[in-house]
Parts: sequence; structure tokens; C-alpha cells
Amino acid sequence: MPLYALDDRRPDVHDTAWIAPSADVIGQAILAEKVSLWFGAVLRADNGVIRVGARSNVQDGAVLHSDPGSPLTIGSDCTVGHRAVLHGCTIEDGCLIGMGATVLNDAVIGAGSLVGAGALVTEGKVFAPGSLIVGAPARAVRTLEPGEIARLRESATGYASRAAQYAADLQPLGEDRPGPAVDDGVAPA
Repeated sequence: MPLYALDDRRPDVHDTAWIAPSADVIGQAILAEKVSLWFGAVLRADNGVIRVGARSNVQDGAVLHSDPGSPLTIGSDCTVGHRAVLHGCTIEDGCLIGMGATVLNDAVIGAGSLVGAGALVTEGKVFAPGSLIVGAPARAVRTLEPGEIARLRESATGYASRAAQYAADLQPLGEDRPGPAVDDGVAPA
């Protein structure tokens, strides 16, 4: 498992969490039950604690970092999209952070909010629960409907199920790996 201690700071990972082989967890990162960290994700808790709540997922290529005095907290049932950057901020329960979005120190994303792909949430910005947050710099453009908020949590639930499948079935292939498992209809050259 790609876990690293730094000085006296060590990861604390629940037994049911799943971490992809190419993800890295460094320092005082606390991962709750059924958290999933996907390929290429980096959680660098060398300056302060990073907490990831139950059933939350951090997708491929995302980077999470904390600063002294600015811990990073992700609530339960959250999705952090591919290549997102979270730095010393608070993401409350049931949020979705879109692909390539950036959330900076001391910002707070209220429960059940969606941060759109590519958004830039500047330092110290606070958004109310249920906000649709877009742009650079980011701003709330409307309040999400209850059904939209429910779908944000469904994203996290889906990733928790997918992580369980990966934990059970993912197998690395060696140099002597077999050919394609599916006949694609193309004859070998």
C-alpha cells in the first residue's frame, strides 16, 4: 500500500478504504470507512492533517495538500473529480468537486454543493449549502434542487461500489501477460 510516514506524522487508514497502487498518502492523512483513492491521486499531509470522510472518493490525478493552520477536511459521501486540487480547505458532506477544479486555503464548500469543472475557489471564500459554484474566480450561480443534491451523493455511492470491485478483482499483469481478452474483430498482423 502506498503509505508514507514523515517524522511522527503517519496515515490512519480504515480497513475498508481502498487505495489504488499508484496513489500516494503521505503524513497525517485520516481515511474513514469505504474511502477510495484512485490512480495517481496524492494526499500530502506533511504540513497538517487531511481528513477524508466515509464513502468519499478522490479520483485519478487529484492532489490534496494541507498547510499549517489550514487543515484539509472532506466530509462523508463526497466526490473529488479527476485532477482536482484541494488545498487547506473544507468540503462539507455530500459535495461534488468537478474535474480540474481548484479549492484554496480556508475556503468552505457547504454541504450538498457542486463545484463545476475547472472552477477556481479563492482563499477564504465560503459558500452556502446546496450551491452550484462555477467560474474563475468561482461564484454561486444558483441553489441546487433536492434531486440534484441527491445525485451528488449517488456519485459517491457508485464510486464506493466500484472501489469494492477493484479491491476484490484488480490484478496486475506481468510481462508475460496474455493477449486481448475480447475479440475486437481485427486479425493480428
